[in-house]
Amino acid sequence: MEIMTGSGVARAELDGDGPGGATGFLLVLTHGAGGSAASPDLLAVRDAALGLGGLVARVTQPYRVKGARAPGSAVRQDAAWIEIVAALTALAPGVPLVQGGRSNGARVACRTAAAVGARAVIALAFPLRPPGPAGQSRVAELRAAGTDGAAVLVMNGERDPFGIPGVGDADRVVIVPGETHSLKGHRAVIAGAVAEWLPGVLRSRGSS
Repeated sequence: MEIMTGSGVARAELDGDGPGGATGFLLVLTHGAGGSAASPDLLAVRDAALGLGGLVARVTQPYRVKGARAPGSAVRQDAAWIEIVAALTALAPGVPLVQGGRSNGARVACRTAAAVGARAVIALAFPLRPPGPAGQSRVAELRAAGTDGAAVLVMNGERDPFGIPGVGDADRVVIVPGETHSLKGHRAVIAGAVAEWLPGVLRSRGSS
C-alpha cells in the first residue's frame, strides 16, 4: 500500500492476517539509511512475528521511494514516520503496536516510540556511534524509548564498527556471533530472539 506523508509517498508491504483477521499485534519495520525493507534481518523479524500471529508492515520511507540514500532531517523523518504508523494502525485498531528497524531505521523507531504509543521496539544493528574516535554516542536515543515506556530489544553483530549497546541500554541486548553491521546471516538467531522475547513483553505490558 502507498501512504502519503508530508515528506512524500511511503510504501508498505503487508504480511499476516490483515483487516478482519485474528491479529494479535501490529509490527511496523523499516530499513537502514540506504537500504531496503527486504534486508535479511528485517525478513527474519517478520518471519518470527508472523509465527506469533502478528500483522507485519515493512515500510520504505519517502526519501527512499524518491531514490535518495540519505534520510535528511531527523525531524522531518520522524514526522513522516508518525504519519506512516498512524495510517497502518488504522488497519488493525486496538491491537498492540510494536515497531522496529535496522540501523537508521532503529534510531527512528526509538525516537518515535512514545509519540506513536509503541508497546515495544526491536532495534537491529543500532548504530551506537559513527566509526572513529570523534563519533558522538547515540545511546540517549536508544534509552529514551525505554524511558518512555516501551520495552526494547537490541540485536547487533559482535563485529559492528558502529559499536554495541551495553546491557543497561535496553531490556535485552543480543550480540550475534560473527556478524558485522549488516546482520546478513544468522537469520534463525534473529528470529529466535524475537520469538522468545516478544510474547512475554506483550503479556506483561498488556494493560499499558
